[in-house]
Amino acid sequence: MSISDYSDDTKVIKTTTRPDPATGALNPPIQLSSTFAQPDLDHFGKYDYTRSGNPTRDVLEESIAELEHGTRGFAFATGMAAISTAFLTLHQGDHVIVTNDVYGGTFRLVTELLPNYGIEYSFVDLDDEAALKAAFKPNTKVVYVETPANPTLKVTDIKKVVKIAHEHDALVFADNTFMTPIFQKPLDLGVDLVLHSGTKFLAGHSDILAGLIVTKTKELGDAVYFIQNAMGATLGVSDCWLLLRGIKTLGIRMKAEAANALAISKWLQEQPIVQRVNYPGLTDFKGHDVQFDQAISGGAVLSFDIGSEDNVRKLVKELKIPVFSVSLGAVETILSYPPKMSHAELSADERHARGISDGLLRLSVGVEDVEDLEADFAQAFAKIAEKQRV
Repeated sequence: MSISDYSDDTKVIKTTTRPDPATGALNPPIQLSSTFAQPDLDHFGKYDYTRSGNPTRDVLEESIAELEHGTRGFAFATGMAAISTAFLTLHQGDHVIVTNDVYGGTFRLVTELLPNYGIEYSFVDLDDEAALKAAFKPNTKVVYVETPANPTLKVTDIKKVVKIAHEHDALVFADNTFMTPIFQKPLDLGVDLVLHSGTKFLAGHSDILAGLIVTKTKELGDAVYFIQNAMGATLGVSDCWLLLRGIKTLGIRMKAEAANALAISKWLQEQPIVQRVNYPGLTDFKGHDVQFDQAISGGAVLSFDIGSEDNVRKLVKELKIPVFSVSLGAVETILSYPPKMSHAELSADERHARGISDGLLRLSVGVEDVEDLEADFAQAFAKIAEKQRV
C-alpha cells in the first residue's frame, strides 16, 4: 500500500513521521539554516536558500497536500499570508466573487487592499443561485467560499458553486479551516485551491501562527509558489516542526472535539436564555443535509445567541473553563465575541445583515470533559437569570 491508500487517521502519522536517513530519528530534523552549500559553480542542489525551500518545510507541505488530495502544498507565516497569496494569483482588472459570510480579516483584505491592485470584488449570498449567476462578469476569475462560515456556521453547497463557477470559466477557492481535511476535502468536490489557518485546528495548541494552501493543478501550484518565493511570507522552520507535531493528533482531536460540540449544541438548545444555536451537526440546522453531503461531521465550532451584549458581558465574567479569546481550534475550549473580535471590521448593519447579532458568541469546543463544560455554562446562565430577576 502507498500512503495515498491509507485512511486519514493513518496518513496524519505517516506523512508527518519521516525517519531521518542519516540518524534514524523518527521526527524530521529542524533544518535551521538560511542557506545551503552548493557542490560547484555548475551544479546546484535542491536547496539553496530557505525562503525558496527547506527540508523541514517540505515535509509539512507534502503532508497537507496528501491529506487534502492535492498536487502541492505551501506553508505561510500566517493564515492571512496564505489568503493574501491566493488572491495575488489574480491580476489587475480581474474580478472576484466572495461569499457574504466571510472572516473579518478576509473582508478587510478584499475591501481595503485588493482595490489598490486594480482587482474588483462582489459579495454574494452563495446560497442564492440566481444572485451568484448574476454576479459573474466577463473578468470574473475566482469565487471564494468559506464553509461552514465564521461565525454563523452557514453552510455553502460546494458542488453547486463549483459547477456554476466552472461554467463561467472561474476558479473556486475554499477556506477549509473549520473542517480540516479530516472532515471535508474540497478538492474532491471540484474546488481548485484550499486554504487553512494552520494556527487553528491543524496546530491545535494555540502556540503558533501558520497558513497553508493546497492546489489541485500543477499550473496553479506554480503560480502560488512564484508568489510565495517572491513575497517571502514563508513559515519559519521551527513552526513548521510544531505544526507537524500538531497534525499527528489531528484525527483524534477533531473527533473528540466534534463529539463535544454536538453534545453541547443539543444542551444549549434546551437553555431558556439561548435564543438560537448554529451548528451544522444539529438535524434541524438549515444547512445540515448539505453539510453531511460534503463533509462527515458538523465540526468543533458552534455559535449561540443569548440576546444582548449585556448578557454576553455577564456570561464572560461568570464562566470558569472556557478561555475568552480571539482564536479557535485548540485543545482548550475558546469563547469569542465576533462583534468585537473576528468581525469588528464590519459595521453593525453589515454584521446584522449576516446574522451576527449583538448577543452572538462563538464557541470552539475543546477536549475537556463535556459534563464539566455544561455545568460551567449552567452556573453562569443561572447567575445571569438571578440578576435579571432582581
